[in-house]
Amino acid sequence: TAEVEARRLPMELSEKGGVQNNGFVQNEDFEDKETATSSQEEMPKTCSVDVEPVDVEETVLKPYAGMPKEVLLQFSSQACYRITREILFWLVIAGSVALVCATIAIITLSPKCLDWWQASPIYQIYPRSFKDSNMDGNGDLKGIQEKLDHITYLNIKTIWITSFFKSPLKDLGYGAEDFYDIDPIFGSMTDFENLIAAIHDKGLKVIMDFIPNHTSDKHRWFQLSRNRTGKYTDYYIWQDCRQAAGSVIPPNNWVSVFGNSSWQFDDVRKQCYFHQFGKEQPDLNFRSPAVQQEMSDIIKFWLGKGVDGFSFGTVKFLLEATHLRDEPPVNKSQNGENITAYSQLYHDYTTTQVGLHDIMRSFRHTMNEFSREPGRYRFMGSDDDEKEDIEATMMYYGTTFIQEADFPFNFNLINMKNLSGNSMFEAVNTWMKNMPAGKWPNWAVGSPNAARISTRIGREYINVMNMLLLTLPGTPVTYYGEEIGMENIAAENVSEEHVHSGPVAATLPEKSPMQWDGKVNAGFTEGNSSWLPVNSDYQSVNVEIQSAWSNSTLGLYRALTLLRKDELPINRGWMCHVWNDSDVFVYVRELDGLDRVFMMVLNFGQESTTDLQAIVPNLPSEAVIRLSTHFSNTGEVVNTKLIKTEMGEGLVLEYTTAKPVHTMEAFQGKCFVAEKACYSKALNLLYKNC
Repeated sequence: TAEVEARRLPMELSEKGGVQNNGFVQNEDFEDKETATSSQEEMPKTCSVDVEPVDVEETVLKPYAGMPKEVLLQFSSQACYRITREILFWLVIAGSVALVCATIAIITLSPKCLDWWQASPIYQIYPRSFKDSNMDGNGDLKGIQEKLDHITYLNIKTIWITSFFKSPLKDLGYGAEDFYDIDPIFGSMTDFENLIAAIHDKGLKVIMDFIPNHTSDKHRWFQLSRNRTGKYTDYYIWQDCRQAAGSVIPPNNWVSVFGNSSWQFDDVRKQCYFHQFGKEQPDLNFRSPAVQQEMSDIIKFWLGKGVDGFSFGTVKFLLEATHLRDEPPVNKSQNGENITAYSQLYHDYTTTQVGLHDIMRSFRHTMNEFSREPGRYRFMGSDDDEKEDIEATMMYYGTTFIQEADFPFNFNLINMKNLSGNSMFEAVNTWMKNMPAGKWPNWAVGSPNAARISTRIGREYINVMNMLLLTLPGTPVTYYGEEIGMENIAAENVSEEHVHSGPVAATLPEKSPMQWDGKVNAGFTEGNSSWLPVNSDYQSVNVEIQSAWSNSTLGLYRALTLLRKDELPINRGWMCHVWNDSDVFVYVRELDGLDRVFMMVLNFGQESTTDLQAIVPNLPSEAVIRLSTHFSNTGEVVNTKLIKTEMGEGLVLEYTTAKPVHTMEAFQGKCFVAEKACYSKALNLLYKNC
């Protein structure tokens, strides 16, 4: 029967070693139920049969690319992976901490980077004489913009433009008629804005002149003051004058810089106003808070235009004594009525009065408001030549805690009464030994108010003066044209048509037009004439021809600026005075950590021979001429026991030593450094804790 067959089949399979498939049995049972509907007896659902176990090989799982998270987690907890992961984690943490510490250490130990006004020479431009762009014979702002490539050619990054305010030009532009406008002779405010943009596009900076002491008598403030209008009544210094025998008797014996009384009677106000300079230049009353606020607003206006700094001129004249006492005469036996010259009085009551430096600090405070943006520090210089009073000059640096000027401009090299190696040493040493610790020096060999080098001391000294200027520590200032050795024009060539005020006519010969090439008017203007005559030597002394000569004054100037830029000892190192006599001035430039030393041997007298080995202990017997005013000597090796120099010759010697001069006992007190730095050969960086 079917039931018997169903029972027998699994037994047979069992005897043959088969494995029961319950699903198969159940399926047959299900089919029987479907076909045999008459049978009500229940079919057995399972049948138990003993089966021998079969061995199954265990599968080993290994890591593989793209494994899911669940599989990955099975391995992450294993010791080999966990330990490796922890080691890498702590290495990263330790490396990060070390990097942060190293960064902090480098920042802490690194010396302060030189700011833009320290790193580059300053090129001073008298705009009326630099380049004429519109053929009217007067230099202008567009002309400066046209010649910016000349500035970069000189390896210079900072331009100093003298006054260009709207002015009657009776004092060559220093008595402003409007502090907020450009004189039309120089262009428009748009021209100025375009010039600033072009200067900054070339990575240059610009400083402008500001003379706050006085205005023109055409200024709106003066017109309102002489009419006693509101707050302007006290904008200037007014005093009653006595009249006797039809003449005006001034309040005291004060004399103007240009001579004669510094008091001028005004017919409108019926009082005398005070003027330190020309009668067309009335002095402002800086004891008035309103005037000080006006100055602050003017500074903000030009800084807002993009100016990078100011040179504040004639600031020692800002305040006068209120008691109005007579100033003491130099010659006490001289009759007071005969005193008419500025040099005949001691100016105890009209210069450097108490409160002056408070005003200077207020200027600094205003400028600092615009210095907060990174990379936009605003420079402040003071352009006052105290001549004999070096201590008064140094006060413009401010104090350790209260800053004033970044530096007062230094005219020691211009004011020398005679030329020699000794006088050069005195001029340099006087500044360096009196300069406050941590301050930055500067040097100038020319200015708009001094005869040019070649006229003042002789053409043969042009190159050696430029070598001195560009190898001393600090910021060198070059007056336009000194890079090619321009000379003053002859005084007889300056006629009355060039200037309306007699006293300033004397300063015109050094303001002759820049000599660009050998064409008519030296390339200064394409017009028929220039505001001042061009020097007659322009065909041989000009930028174009000297650019083509490798041994020109211009070529040497460029080589010196490049040396100053590239060599750390000259850029910011020690300066040690080594020797001076009537003929030569010798000094070295060194940097801690560098064994390379530069020694300058400069001749300001007659032909001389100097034994440097007898002066400097352990000096190498030979040195290489890195630069020479006699270009053919460059690169030669010289015996340091026998250094020969001719009149006006300058040498930059280079040698290596393990014993720099500034570490020698014999030269203690003869070495100076402003921004001290040390060089690490291993790390190729500068640090300050030497």
